[in-house]
Amino acid sequence: MTLAPAAEVAAELLALLVRRQATLAVAESLTGGLIGATITTVPGSSAAFRGGVVAYATDLKERLLGVPADLLAREGAVHPDVAAAMAAGVRALAGATYGLAVTGVAGPDPQDGRPVGTVHVAACGPGGEISHRDVRLSGSREQIRVKTVKEAVDLLLAVVQANMREHSG
Repeated sequence: MTLAPAAEVAAELLALLVRRQATLAVAESLTGGLIGATITTVPGSSAAFRGGVVAYATDLKERLLGVPADLLAREGAVHPDVAAAMAAGVRALAGATYGLAVTGVAGPDPQDGRPVGTVHVAACGPGGEISHRDVRLSGSREQIRVKTVKEAVDLLLAVVQANMREHSG
């Protein structure tokens, strides 16, 4: 069986997390569980993957993940600070070393004044530091969702690799 590109990156990410005895939790909006599904296709993923929250509705981002209500009211659900709060919230909720979150617009219509393809990805690591990536993706709704998964696992892999370099001196 050949792994899809995002699954290959997920396998590399999980191997690093296991080696560091670190864990991961995900908070997903537009991907609706695809990140968790991609991660759990990797055999042995339970050694590092704690779980995830699919907070598709805006009110769940506040209620389950602790995204500030005033931020949601001011900016809407598609905003880099919302992704950051989701990542921090799922990390805390799951007791994970890393939290990874995505929010955005897969289409077919714009949301909160943001065009289709607007995606915000955030990772929250040990100590609560946030890394983020804001991207504009193109394609069909499904293509945007799949590309978002790849962006998310790529971001977290880069964060984990950077943390390993920082702590290997």
